[in-house]
Amino acid sequence: MAEDVNALAQEYFEFLLTAWPTWGHLMGNYEQADRFDDVSRAGEEEERRRRLEFAARAESIPPEALSAQNTITRDMLIFDGRRNAEVLDARLEEFGVDPIFGRQAALPVLMPKLMIPNPDVAEAMISKVHGMAKNFRDMVDRLAEGVERKRTPAAFAIDDTVEQIDRWLAKPIAEDPLLQTADPMGVVDADAWRARLREAIETDVRPAMAAYRDAIRDRIRPHARDDDHVGLTWLADGADVYDRMIRYHTTLKLTPDQIHEIGLQQIEKLAGEYRELGQVVLGTSDVPEIFRRLRDDPALHHTDGADIVSASKTALAKATAATAGWFGIRPKAPCDVEETKTGAIAFYFPPARDGSRGGIFFMNTADPSGWGRYQIEATSYHEGVPGHHLQLAISTELDGVPEFRKRAFIAAYGEGWGLYSERLADEMGLYSTPLDRIGMLEADSMRACRLVVDTGMHALGWSRQKAIDYMTGNSPMAVSQVVPEIDRYAVTPGQALAYMIGRLEIQRMRADAEMSLGSAFDIKGFHDTVLGSGLMPLPVLDRVVREWVDSRSTAPA
Repeated sequence: MAEDVNALAQEYFEFLLTAWPTWGHLMGNYEQADRFDDVSRAGEEEERRRRLEFAARAESIPPEALSAQNTITRDMLIFDGRRNAEVLDARLEEFGVDPIFGRQAALPVLMPKLMIPNPDVAEAMISKVHGMAKNFRDMVDRLAEGVERKRTPAAFAIDDTVEQIDRWLAKPIAEDPLLQTADPMGVVDADAWRARLREAIETDVRPAMAAYRDAIRDRIRPHARDDDHVGLTWLADGADVYDRMIRYHTTLKLTPDQIHEIGLQQIEKLAGEYRELGQVVLGTSDVPEIFRRLRDDPALHHTDGADIVSASKTALAKATAATAGWFGIRPKAPCDVEETKTGAIAFYFPPARDGSRGGIFFMNTADPSGWGRYQIEATSYHEGVPGHHLQLAISTELDGVPEFRKRAFIAAYGEGWGLYSERLADEMGLYSTPLDRIGMLEADSMRACRLVVDTGMHALGWSRQKAIDYMTGNSPMAVSQVVPEIDRYAVTPGQALAYMIGRLEIQRMRADAEMSLGSAFDIKGFHDTVLGSGLMPLPVLDRVVREWVDSRSTAPA
């Protein structure tokens, strides 16, 4: 007798909470709150084995008798199990020093967002913090394996990470970022609890961080790849690893050369849009001059982080008020904006499952002048509404959809939707001024450049500086923003491809639906179809949209 696909999906979700306990905690699942993520070789091998086992069990379920939603669930179990096993096979931890999303950069942002709703979770947090120390120790072992196999990090990544850890450890223990927790609800003696947390940080985490810093500085750095060799192509198995990362992040079978060419074509199309809008806003149609003005004119840039957050909140409120005309399904969970000084330029955390926290998107204001005034609205629409918050909050609130599908990570779908939302916001009339619409083009430039520079570094052998120069020459981004972006692509290969590839696919699906349905096309129906079943690989989404088109085509007039 065949397995029940929904029971298998629930079992898979429970496995994910074990494999990624911090992700689960962030989502409001506290069963594994005492654990932190395991990056050891043994942990990696076990996760790989389990994922392939789940994929095989899903494949054994005959698809013929399944409903549409259960078919998606089966497809998702196969896809998620196999594609994550493929990436685990790449052994990324062997060269995984990361100044953008590494532990030393992520933990200060993450720690306050881990809710502590009762004394049991508060007690579990002590063990979790010890798990963070183990994570740093395990990373040293994995990097040593990488040196033995001649798979090493980029030198700049090590240097930046060492500097970050030095800054962290220079803080007095009373100001340690890991002490900046959510309130421990229901704890009788919160001071005693914090004293125990502080002891774990002081006696375990800080020594482990120091040992990790010393290891990457003294033992790994002499073997690191210099700035001329930052891409995967310089590793013996780099082409294979990059192909895996392309499939993981785009969910499509595209070659680096195909993606590179798509990027070049998008850059060329954007130049025409800049010429048209630049004449209106800046009185010039010269693209390099438009870029120079947007980049260098102080009047077009912010100077204060609080102003950036305030402008984001205003844009978010305006977009939220406009959704009814474009979406039938809308989320209950609220969204807010917060300021941060670390991490990516902007990023989003979805709401907790238990309702203890709404969605939040962060604006990195470490360099306020790096934010153009024209960038705020497009970024807010991408990260908030109608972008990530709308999509992810809707997903978490869906009825009759297995939990793992609601919480799946599929960058081409999620980031593709985020970038689609920036253009959708233009259709919705959300951009306040022609200057704000230029921000939409600027955001497109970043994502189009990503296709060129990511493939450039990881497949074509570009140097770090060549990638920086290309992005500076083909977008209005400030150099202070370009450099960390290039560094991000260098240490997270393939992730930056998801945005534009995903958007182009969603736009193609919509165009096909509009052509097939003509006057019967319904924008609310299209958006509800795209968002109404949770995240999925782009080929599965394409099938779901085509099924919706077919149902509309055969519906009685």
